Amino acid sequence: MSSSSEKNYNCVIILGPTAVGKTAIGVAVARAFNGEIISADSRQTYRHLDIGSGKDLSEYSEGGEPVPYHLIDITELPSEYNVYNYQQDFYKVFKEIIGRKKLPVVVGGTGMYVDAIVRDYQLVILPENRKLHEELEATPLEVLAERLMKLQPDLHTKNDLLEKDRVIKALEIIEAKKLGVDSTSVQRPEIKPFIIGTTLPRPQLWENISRRLRERLDGGMLAEVQSIHDSGITWERLEKLGLEYRFCSEFLQGKIASKEELFEGLFIAIRQFAKRQETWFRMMEKKGVEIHWLETGSKEERCIQAKEWIASAFASQ
Repeated sequence: MSSSSEKNYNCVIILGPTAVGKTAIGVAVARAFNGEIISADSRQTYRHLDIGSGKDLSEYSEGGEPVPYHLIDITELPSEYNVYNYQQDFYKVFKEIIGRKKLPVVVGGTGMYVDAIVRDYQLVILPENRKLHEELEATPLEVLAERLMKLQPDLHTKNDLLEKDRVIKALEIIEAKKLGVDSTSVQRPEIKPFIIGTTLPRPQLWENISRRLRERLDGGMLAEVQSIHDSGITWERLEKLGLEYRFCSEFLQGKIASKEELFEGLFIAIRQFAKRQETWFRMMEKKGVEIHWLETGSKEERCIQAKEWIASAFASQ
């Protein structure tokens, strides 16, 4: 773990691909440091998506006092919950947890959700200003970055000055605000995360994915998807949720011939998804986000290592 004693951390993030035990680590960390968990899982925000999204709410109460959790079961299908909604809800919950003098512990694998709060995505529907956009596009990045620093000297993430599209977007938002357009309805709190990543060697990860998929299918995942459809949610909307919900919907419509074909197709899709998650986290590192990766031991060993790292990082403040 690299030394980061100059940082004043106020939260912890546990990230990694699917099926590596992030929730167990997050619960252990929250218990050890008087924390509350904020989920960063795009499908767990929806009510009734229980088995397929892997909510496993019992994990928050196993082994001790129940750990409070947030941003799970907060919206209903068929509504569309997106990264903007998540960012706004996250900021609100984060402030509340800090206000209780508790430690926010963010746990999840939806890379865009995590990235949106770490790198402060500027999410806003801007009024069209083609003349301004063309002017900014034609201006060298160095000039744009200097202009942005003068207008916004408290910029959260200086690495964004290296990305022209983000600098342009920030300048467009500043101009839009002058016209009365606000970028967010909830002001971003100060977020200084100590970020821990966890993953497993591919053979072990594939084994975990296979075992968990069997458990979900045996545990009633198909019946869950059928029940959601019977409640009035279209197959098309369920398929848009991806992975388990897409494949189970296709099976229930007869588009997938057998349960064996369902398992094999879904197993491959989840493996591909795990690879994309890891690619996203590597991208975050390239953009300047510091992630401390746990050694690939047992879940218990990784819980211990995470707690030791956090204790050391916060003790140095």
